[in-house]
Amino acid sequence: MTAGGPGRFRLLATFVGGRSLGVVEAPGGGPPHTDGRRVFVSAGAPASQQRREVLVQAALLGAGSLDERWIRALRGRPKLARRYLALEGRRALAALGARLPLAAALGSDAPATTASAEASLERARDRTPVEDPPAWFGAIRPSRLLGAPPAGPGARPRDEEVRLSFRPTDVPETEDEDDAEAGEESRILKLFSSPLSSDTVSDFLHKLLGSSRSAAGDAAAGSAMPTRSLRRVASAGPDARPLPVPVRVTGRRPGAAAGVGGALYPEWDEHRKRYKPEHCRVIDFPLRTRAGVAAAGVARDEVLRRRLTRLGLGPRVVRRQPDGDDLDIEALTDLFVDLRAGHSPPEHVYLERRKLDRNLGVLILLDASGSASDLDPEGRSVHDHQRRAAATLAVTLEELGDRVAVYGFRSHGRGSVHLLALKSFAQRFGAAGRARLNGLEPSGFTRLGAAIRHAGAVIEKQAGTPHRLLLVLSDGFPYDDGYESRYAEADARKALEELRADGIACLCLSIGGSTPADALQRVFGSASHASAPTLAGLSRRMDELFLAALQELAAPRRRRA
Repeated sequence: MTAGGPGRFRLLATFVGGRSLGVVEAPGGGPPHTDGRRVFVSAGAPASQQRREVLVQAALLGAGSLDERWIRALRGRPKLARRYLALEGRRALAALGARLPLAAALGSDAPATTASAEASLERARDRTPVEDPPAWFGAIRPSRLLGAPPAGPGARPRDEEVRLSFRPTDVPETEDEDDAEAGEESRILKLFSSPLSSDTVSDFLHKLLGSSRSAAGDAAAGSAMPTRSLRRVASAGPDARPLPVPVRVTGRRPGAAAGVGGALYPEWDEHRKRYKPEHCRVIDFPLRTRAGVAAAGVARDEVLRRRLTRLGLGPRVVRRQPDGDDLDIEALTDLFVDLRAGHSPPEHVYLERRKLDRNLGVLILLDASGSASDLDPEGRSVHDHQRRAAATLAVTLEELGDRVAVYGFRSHGRGSVHLLALKSFAQRFGAAGRARLNGLEPSGFTRLGAAIRHAGAVIEKQAGTPHRLLLVLSDGFPYDDGYESRYAEADARKALEELRADGIACLCLSIGGSTPADALQRVFGSASHASAPTLAGLSRRMDELFLAALQELAAPRRRRA
């Protein structure tokens, strides 16, 4: 980094942003923006313009305008992001003006019209005219802000950052892979790049095939190859210890498993209207926890229990009734014997067919991604609400005689979707299972379609009941690397359609989140879904939600009949 480059503004960016920030030129002539660790400025622009760009982007960070709770609402909505930038950029400069005369001078042309980031977001969402931001305000890139850790150059590495990142080689590549290397070296040339091969033959083939030596020097090919090895570690710092060598999963077909297990599933490509076969790998993880069982209590919901008690799905014959659908021959015979013996018993000689048997298997799929760490106005996270709801639902359904399983899910790219086993269908939801649920911490991303498909396979194999239901507890925002907006929403809808075609009902609940109803509709489509601040807000109609989801399966079957 030269003294005259944009790096000269690093101290300014760090002071304004309140964190360690680097300053570099934006690649490819892109607009000024920040990823939370660096500020990107216009390449080749005058120093005065770069200083202004640094000032406004760092001011946004320092004022909390780019916090995750605000940025998440801007993802996939560039017009909303631009309106928000116009409002928040002016507010951030105005707030900074009392400490920095330069910010006051820049913000004097267009004074702030909002008092907080929340107010700016609300105004950006409505149709009130908003003056466009000047070009040096740059842009907001939600995907980069959500994907980067909140640290800057010189900060102590986090545990996640010291772990070696690698790309799973056992997940098949697709023909339209977005992250393929555009300039990947020819594999044919690599055969002739060994230090043992003849330099004359190698040079001739490189020239013939249109390649050349690297600019690193005249050393033999392969001589600069590092000889050291890399190992992942469990934590940062001087006491770090290497992790065990990971088991490589080599199965190529859905359902193939090795080591800790894994299965490949397709993913629906909404843009090309076709499936990407064997695109995602889902791995089962039996979750272990050291959490004490003393804090494994579950709040009881009597309203929920009474409502779900009414949920009769299978017919049961009730005998010796005073009236009913048919005569009970056994009761009628007993009555005749009693009458001949001189007794006068009540004439309960009818039988009645009622829907009392449960015959229901429910898999509760809990969103354990980083998006569940968002806070509600009372300071409680969405994950806390959904975790408590999962525990209450599991305990209530199990006490009523249903078969219940509880799984969490999160993802780290298409090759590493984790399904966390908190309680299987064969286990009781005892203190150990509740402790595992309490010890679950949100992290990673939300590749919802792959998790739904694998949960459907678990229900298919293990539920063992005629009626089966997948109950998804999520904020309804699917997001992962290359998996967002319309593409992710369409894949989640497609996965739910596949489950219903296989005879598995689907119910999706957003507990504690602020997801709009139209967003839930886009993600879950025609599947039954509802949202509320707490589970108690849905308890009074939970039986209706369960039945609506199960009845969606009955209608197509009647049409086919």
